[in-house]
Amino acid sequence: MLKNLFKKKTQQMIGLDIGSRFVKAVVLEQSNGRYTLQAYACEPIIGNAFAEREIKDFEAVSQALKKIKASLKSKNKSVAIAVSGSTVLNKIVYMDPGLTDYELESRIQLEADSLIPYPLEEVYIDFEEVGSAETSNNKVEVLLSAVHKDIIDRRITLLGEVGYEAKIVDVENYALAAAFSRFGAPADDTTHYCLNIGATYLQLCAVKNGSVVYTKDHSFGLDSLIQDLVMLYNQERALIEQQLQNNTLPDNWKLDSYPVFLANLQQHINRALQVYISATGAQRPTAISICGGVCHVASICEDLASDLGIGVELFNPFAEMQLSDGVPQNSIAHFAPQLAIAAGLASRSFSSWHI
Repeated sequence: MLKNLFKKKTQQMIGLDIGSRFVKAVVLEQSNGRYTLQAYACEPIIGNAFAEREIKDFEAVSQALKKIKASLKSKNKSVAIAVSGSTVLNKIVYMDPGLTDYELESRIQLEADSLIPYPLEEVYIDFEEVGSAETSNNKVEVLLSAVHKDIIDRRITLLGEVGYEAKIVDVENYALAAAFSRFGAPADDTTHYCLNIGATYLQLCAVKNGSVVYTKDHSFGLDSLIQDLVMLYNQERALIEQQLQNNTLPDNWKLDSYPVFLANLQQHINRALQVYISATGAQRPTAISICGGVCHVASICEDLASDLGIGVELFNPFAEMQLSDGVPQNSIAHFAPQLAIAAGLASRSFSSWHI
């Protein structure tokens, strides 16, 4: 895997976010420092295709990918995808400055052997120097990432069957942070926070001066609300999800199921913030941006701001972008917060990466 690791290359890629309930895709272009949204697509995955972030129903995911490809109408086969879950390991290690790439690779292998709780032959490993360490004199911080081979190999096989080729495999948290730092947070000395609230996970990231300073997954998401609504109205999950997206749920849903979900969501967000504060010694944030499927709840920002006592706003990664003629302007704002990770993956087209 590592033999060509240090060859640098840039290439336009489709950002492809394979979530547990939806597949999202984003195509970006960059010219003279400005970004253009060329195309996007979002397709549901029918049924329960995932268990603990691992694909169990390949046919359901394959069908969604085929619809994505048809919707994009792009001949580009190169994609950037991301993984997450319990088998994905990220660790900051400290190395001497000035090491060559080959020396870094050798030392990372030694660090990985002691840090990774799997046999090294069962995992893919990569690393990236992220900056000087503030707490270790004369050291640089290197992000070590490892993931079980099965997680990646299954996705690559699935993508190949529908005509896509994975050029980059990122980590979801860092794809989210890439989107937020590039398209949302100002590159200043203030720490800015983004929370992706998807079907099964809360993903909190903090960025400062355009760099990631913290990321972490927490188990809770929109699924708890969807499951309650399915039971309450005795309807198919796909219909409930569509009604939530279109704001066409029965009028009483905000009284019947929403208060319990909102209270649980607030509790989990407070817990995620407390873990961040304990890990970093930082102050509690005064403002946070949110994205993900939960943003289809029309009043979510106001409701969370009231309950959490902090400012809450939607993160739209395309707010400052130009839109190509083929992008429907009336719907992109509706879907934009759900496309943050896909936008972060698509942005990898404009920076050097290892192959």
